Amino acid sequence: MMRRKNGDKRYFTRMGTRKKVHAFVRVKPTDDFAHEMITYGDDNKTIDIHLKKDTRRGVVNNQQTDWSFKLDGVLHDASQDLVYETVAKDVVSQALDGYNGTIMCYGQTGAGKTYTMTGATENYKHRGILPRALQQVFRMIEERPTHAITVRVSYLEIYNESLFDLLSTLPYVGPSVTPMTIVENPQGVFIKGLSVHLTSQEEDAFSLLFEGETNRIIASHTMNKSSSRSHCIFTIYMEAHSRTLSNEKYITSKINLVDLAGSERLGKSGSEGRVLKEATYINKSLSFLEQAIIALGDQKRDHIPFRQCKLTHALKDSLGGNCNLVLVTNIYGEAAQLEETLSSLRFASRMKLVTTEPAINEKYDAERMVKNLEKELALLKQELAIHDSLANRTLVNYDPMDEIQIAEINSQVRRYLEGTLDEIDIINLRQIQEVFNQFRVVLRQQEQEVESSLRRKYTLVDKNDFATISAVQKAGLIDVDGHLVGEPDGQGFGLGVAPFSTKPGKKSKSKKTFKEQFSSSARKEGASSPVSKELEVSASKSQLTPSSKDGDVKDMLLRDRETSNTSDSPKEELRPLRPSTPPSKPVAFEDFKNERGSEINRIFKENKSILNERRKKASETTHRINAIKREIDVTKEALNFQKSLREKQGEYENKGLMIIDEEEFLLILKLKDLKKQYRTEYQDLRDLRAEIQYCQHLVDQCRHRLLTEFDIWYNESFFVPEDLQVAVKPGCSIRPGMMPVSRIVSLGEDDQDKFNQLQQTVLPEGPDSISFYNAKVKTEQKQNYLKTMMGFQQTQRK
Repeated sequence: MMRRKNGDKRYFTRMGTRKKVHAFVRVKPTDDFAHEMITYGDDNKTIDIHLKKDTRRGVVNNQQTDWSFKLDGVLHDASQDLVYETVAKDVVSQALDGYNGTIMCYGQTGAGKTYTMTGATENYKHRGILPRALQQVFRMIEERPTHAITVRVSYLEIYNESLFDLLSTLPYVGPSVTPMTIVENPQGVFIKGLSVHLTSQEEDAFSLLFEGETNRIIASHTMNKSSSRSHCIFTIYMEAHSRTLSNEKYITSKINLVDLAGSERLGKSGSEGRVLKEATYINKSLSFLEQAIIALGDQKRDHIPFRQCKLTHALKDSLGGNCNLVLVTNIYGEAAQLEETLSSLRFASRMKLVTTEPAINEKYDAERMVKNLEKELALLKQELAIHDSLANRTLVNYDPMDEIQIAEINSQVRRYLEGTLDEIDIINLRQIQEVFNQFRVVLRQQEQEVESSLRRKYTLVDKNDFATISAVQKAGLIDVDGHLVGEPDGQGFGLGVAPFSTKPGKKSKSKKTFKEQFSSSARKEGASSPVSKELEVSASKSQLTPSSKDGDVKDMLLRDRETSNTSDSPKEELRPLRPSTPPSKPVAFEDFKNERGSEINRIFKENKSILNERRKKASETTHRINAIKREIDVTKEALNFQKSLREKQGEYENKGLMIIDEEEFLLILKLKDLKKQYRTEYQDLRDLRAEIQYCQHLVDQCRHRLLTEFDIWYNESFFVPEDLQVAVKPGCSIRPGMMPVSRIVSLGEDDQDKFNQLQQTVLPEGPDSISFYNAKVKTEQKQNYLKTMMGFQQTQRK
């Protein structure tokens, strides 16, 4: 077992035995098959090539005419099913056990590589290795209910030595601003900037596959009308967690499905212009790939040239790494393509020399590991407790100490230092550590007390700071000899700012506001209230009922509906029959308020009563304010009369102070008290008006909710057909009021539902092909929509 570290995570790879790469050859069916030149062995694993000697070279002719290649299998006139069963099924199956896998298609242009890998997307039977691998992955996930397996996919294209994300056209991905790069770390090779997509079902994976296929770059030449002009790597990432919480291990794996661009001879393909440039890059990268394969097959080679091109660098951990590698070589069976066929078979034979070491990729879940360690720690504590009891020791607590235990140790340390305690009993190692820690705490506290005492008694001044010393002397705090002034008895004093809490001043009277009073009452009553939070707050602010805050009457109604709908099925069967003619709305409204809407009607009445009470108090306060205002006016008139009378009789002064009579003085005091009462009553009136406004909002809200619920109940009770009542009964996904009555009445199947049912019953391939065709249809609809929009935009520009 080999362990790798990366940050805080640990990866364990269980090393396996070395094995050789599996190489298969698939011959493209043709009417002009060269039977005299290409023959197969009886074991169906050998292919022999025979060429006639060129008589134009003379009598002495050392030209090689016979070649024999032994591979793992020859697929001639093989169906797509047989190809997948032979080549890819075991690789995909082992991937779910934690082994990485790579399946690669190599060969001449037009030999059938893309058909082998992807297949014909128009026909389900002709699908290739890639869609079949996706199907097998999701089928095996269904067969493993003991594991939670997540699947992610990515689609990479290497075109002219540049990396492109074929899934960047998705709306939630978008094109990358920075170019993608190949990054290596201890876990393998990764493409920085490549989007990885989570797929929870088979249809989603097919949609991503078809989306990427529409973005591939293809071109036409004499040998292939739809020639792939780039190398493509479709990767399936899997991560399997055991549903058993005690199992902290989980496995990861990935499958690389590589569709290489075909090698071509420019003289035969007739490429020119952009296609010629693409062919140059393709042949160059395939040449570097062959060099890497030759180096891997040579046991004496120390350096493998993976970094010569993007293709070999991206496949570094797939070529000769810890994965199952399978090569499918596609060749022509015609005599005119025999030279390219020999080149492809030589590549396959060289690949057979490469050995890999498949390994299970195991990782450890940190969260589960912590839980398991905590469980193991609890068991060890139990074992330790049993050991203490067998050794006749008192009950020892090995848990971390709480505040009470730490305070007790601190007290023991202080008593030990004071001499009142002779010794401290040793219990366990944790207690010893805490004793030393408390010694340090006590020592620091004593140092701080000594320092604070000195600071209170003395002024600390640096002896070398002559400016500060002279300033203190000028202030008179110390004399010339350095002694404090005004300290004959040894009791010093300090200068500074007193704390704010010690400043003298009037204490503010604590006066509870209306909201505070009601919130306290709501806390007492609201716990047992069956209504929702919003009505609790609303009632709390109006000192009414334990209702909720403004807006969330919905929660109360939902809760009320759930509690009222908890009746058993027998009670539902005793539901009264619906009348043939619906009752009038006023009559039905009274029934609704007494039955289903009783709770919200009760809250509405209580809120309205409190609103009326507040209005009554506001009216009384207004009357009192008006009476005080009238009395103030009368007092002002009397005071003005006294002033005018005093001015007529003459004013008396004593030492510059004006002397008034007793009657005028009493009027002044009365006016002052009246103004104070006026201000108090006016503030109370403002508070009451704010409460009235808030209560009015609650009443309007309850009234609107009551009417809305009544309309829903009235339509459901007298207009929705009885055979559709199941759709809105309690416990179903459709809740009352979620859709209008017109929609509930027309709950019949639409065209899409009928088409889906028709697909499941009429498709010749059976239900397994539904996901394939659904994804294909969605991709085609998207492409048609994009083409239509582009044409519309071009028309507008013209």
